[in-house]
Amino acid sequence: MRWVRTATFYVMLLVSTVLLGLTAIAIVLITHRSDWAHLCGRLWGNLNLRAAGVSVDVHGLERLNPQRPVVYAANHQSWFDIFAILGKLPVQFRWLAKEELFRIPILGHAMRLIGYVPIDRSDRKKAFQSLDEASRRVREGTSIVIFPEGTRSRDGVLQPFKKGGIILAIQSGQPIVPIALSGSHKILSKGSRWVRPGRIRMTIGDPIDTAGFSLQDRDRLIEMVREAIRRHLTQREGGSLEETGSVAQDRSAAL
Repeated sequence: MRWVRTATFYVMLLVSTVLLGLTAIAIVLITHRSDWAHLCGRLWGNLNLRAAGVSVDVHGLERLNPQRPVVYAANHQSWFDIFAILGKLPVQFRWLAKEELFRIPILGHAMRLIGYVPIDRSDRKKAFQSLDEASRRVREGTSIVIFPEGTRSRDGVLQPFKKGGIILAIQSGQPIVPIALSGSHKILSKGSRWVRPGRIRMTIGDPIDTAGFSLQDRDRLIEMVREAIRRHLTQREGGSLEETGSVAQDRSAAL
């Protein structure tokens, strides 16, 4: 029954967050190895996928190059996008994540110690400082995952992209690797608490080189990244450029 699956998922979410969060904190404090602690995040993602009865079909793993830092850019339909990427993307990376997540007890502390980068969109100065910090980390060899839409899509349809994550990629000088996530909206839609077992299709696209792009070219790069994701979504999920607009036009929507 649906309520049983939902209850199972939330119990696992609570227990795994506490136990693996504390484990990750201990690993970093004792070994100073955030890459080892990131493996706790991978286990956390897989446990919660299993508890919810969700499987992930991954395509394009051959396009990954673990030796080169990149900016992974994914569409965002559901919380389960986070579990899918953590559990099934077999490389080291760090998140550029909303500041609110870092306020969650245990989880937030573990995220900071592992090296995830918080971004406070309510404060433009702090937000741009976070982007600068993230681009510096990419230049120094750490891959970053971003959601260019900025938040989950309420209806599962690809939203306009904010400019901040693309600016980060341009400043880093490293490639953007598009990740298309299809089907997660049906599992847990924004505003709902009910979990439905299902299948997510995660497609890793060809890297998009940012060399030669300047900040003035960001809208063109956004178009390229958005289309690279859209081509691997269903027709409904992809929407259309005319209906949704591919770039957030307002300066205040840049982040």
